[in-house]
Amino acid sequence: MTDIITAIQAINPNAECTVNAEDYNQITWLNGTTPISKIDIETKQAELQTAYDNNAYARKRAIEYPSTKDFMEAYTEKEIGSNSTKWDAYVTKYNKVRTENPKS
Repeated sequence: MTDIITAIQAINPNAECTVNAEDYNQITWLNGTTPISKIDIETKQAELQTAYDNNAYARKRAIEYPSTKDFMEAYTEKEIGSNSTKWDAYVTKYNKVRTENPKS
């Protein structure tokens, strides 16, 4: 779950506060920051968590895609050397990652 401070900063990037033990009842608002209601913080936490969860596929893809080095080498050999063997293998790996990690 998204923490309280992250939600507060998403609502008001200039907010200054401290939070003890991730407890809504232990938020101390500092330097004249207007307090944000618990319900507004909880709502923002849920929104941020949903956005995070909805991008799980992208985080997994980023880890599993072939490297940039592999791409450059395959593309260069295809374009300059007229040999598409590595390019074809790269495209196959790339498409496999996309298929195994759909956008939902």
